[in-house]
Amino acid sequence: MKGWIWRPITKMPLLDLSRANAPLRRVPAASIYIVSAGWAAWLFYLAATGGLGVEPIEALEHRYGLLALQILIAVLAITPLRQFTGLSLLRFRRAMGVSAFGFVLAHFLVWALLDVGAWGAIAADIVKRPYVTLGMVGFILLIPLALTSNDYAVRRMGAIRWRRLHKLGYLAALFGAVHFIWLVKGLQFEPLIYAAILLFLLSLRVRSRKSRAA
Repeated sequence: MKGWIWRPITKMPLLDLSRANAPLRRVPAASIYIVSAGWAAWLFYLAATGGLGVEPIEALEHRYGLLALQILIAVLAITPLRQFTGLSLLRFRRAMGVSAFGFVLAHFLVWALLDVGAWGAIAADIVKRPYVTLGMVGFILLIPLALTSNDYAVRRMGAIRWRRLHKLGYLAALFGAVHFIWLVKGLQFEPLIYAAILLFLLSLRVRSRKSRAA
């Protein structure tokens, strides 16, 4: 009887949004790249023209990092969203994941080149500041995911190995959330909310796996 409660819950949509799948099929997945690149360019323009306040570099760095975390959470929510609502965004998942990495890379480059500015200081920050170390580990974990987000890598690695590798996305997102919590000054609810959402998504995955094993 193990999993007898969870199994029917995962098969019963809480909110039926499946009718939205048909119009979504007409939206090209490449549009995600276009929107993400345009968004990143617009934020950079705002920073360069004074539109992000008196500390534009810090604001730009924060915006890029926050967008990366938000998109990563959205990517990890795609499977439970389909389970509970019938809404399928699977065709956009790869583009969203690569876009998230792009924002992480932009976040890193703004910090490294515009904020810190010296390679010695960058290395010192990574070693001495735990929240920077954690963010860097999350960034490094995302690199192989971005490099293998293509059909050739799936064929080369095999679907099972590819899926196992891309489970690192959960760990990278958690590191990003903790990096955010550690970075802000004082107790702020926004980073805690992102961490709570990630833990909830992880719990859904663990329960679903236990249910399948039952």
